Amino acid sequence: MKNLLALFMLSFTIMACQSPNEEKSTTVGLDGWLEGTTEEKFEEVAHQLGGFSRTMVEVGYRYSELYWAAMDENWGYADHQVEHIIEAMEDGLKRRPSRAESAEEFMKETLPYMESLVEKEDKEEFLKGFQIFTSACNACHAKEGESAIMIQLPLNRTSPVRF
Repeated sequence: MKNLLALFMLSFTIMACQSPNEEKSTTVGLDGWLEGTTEEKFEEVAHQLGGFSRTMVEVGYRYSELYWAAMDENWGYADHQVEHIIEAMEDGLKRRPSRAESAEEFMKETLPYMESLVEKEDKEEFLKGFQIFTSACNACHAKEGESAIMIQLPLNRTSPVRF
């Protein structure tokens, strides 16, 4: 009995001193493209989401759609684009908080201003405000040392959405 108790105490001590079991690597996703430990999977998903450049791709698309929606006086679609620009920017700033200071004025002043212009449903006033919006985009790029990225009014439609 004494030996059994000693064996139990030794086993317990060994188990208590060991590091926790390491997580096994697994794969998920179609055809198992996402693999590794949970932490490795999160790192890969973060990489796939990308930084602020992917945010700018979406914002650029929605910028153009906003312009053409207003030209068509499709104010519901224009409102949709402003809302998604805000959402894309918020998501991008979560991934790249270092951009937040440069984007602060754009987020707190420029985008609400664009929302108010869309609500007015006045094409001429919108066009004047859209110039301000465009200048604010370029000012933010300059603050980030990206002044080579100059935004201008869209010349051609790329979307099939029409009103």
